[in-house]
Amino acid sequence: MKRLRIAVPKGAIFEDALRALDSAGLPVEVVRENGRRLVYEAGGFEFIVSRPTDVPVFVEYGAADVGIVGKDVLEEGRPNVVELLDLGTGWCRMILAAPSARAEEVREAIGHAEVVHVATKFPNTARRYFEGMGRQAEIIALHGSIELAPLVGLAECIVDLTATGTTLRENDLAVLDEISTSTARLIANRGAYRLRNAEIAALVDAMQKEGLPLG
Repeated sequence: MKRLRIAVPKGAIFEDALRALDSAGLPVEVVRENGRRLVYEAGGFEFIVSRPTDVPVFVEYGAADVGIVGKDVLEEGRPNVVELLDLGTGWCRMILAAPSARAEEVREAIGHAEVVHVATKFPNTARRYFEGMGRQAEIIALHGSIELAPLVGLAECIVDLTATGTTLRENDLAVLDEISTSTARLIANRGAYRLRNAEIAALVDAMQKEGLPLG
């Protein structure tokens, strides 16, 4: 049988993901040894390292059997995967924020159903949020420096992730609402979950002490 393939995200939760896998007895040191490689093999496992937003894509289409990714990524893309375990790490908030000096003005505009311009890296999440309130918003998708958008007049407010709030404070932005919270999750491909259930269940059991069961 081929090696169980695990997708690991680069970036903010990379170390958290490796620690969780390490706690389950997986040979993750091979991943730490050479950060330039994208595929690693060790001890009956294969690890692939990719952008966080790509992890659920690899898992959904079967290029990886399981993966670790933030709940924010799952909520944005809503991939067809099995969510197995809340690892409880990488905590952050999805928030609506606006310049402090105009916070009440923006809040009032949203409350009166005026169309507001919202900059975000999470257009689907932002759209669902405003639709859920029955409010109109023009969603402007950006890929970085979201905090810049209201400062230069591109948008009245932003929807973005924050962990400590430091970047918001540095750019004089105030939180208007908390949309959701996010932690790292272990996910599985639906086909692999059926065909390799024993292996995946053993991995979940081994990681259980670090995370929280779902469902």
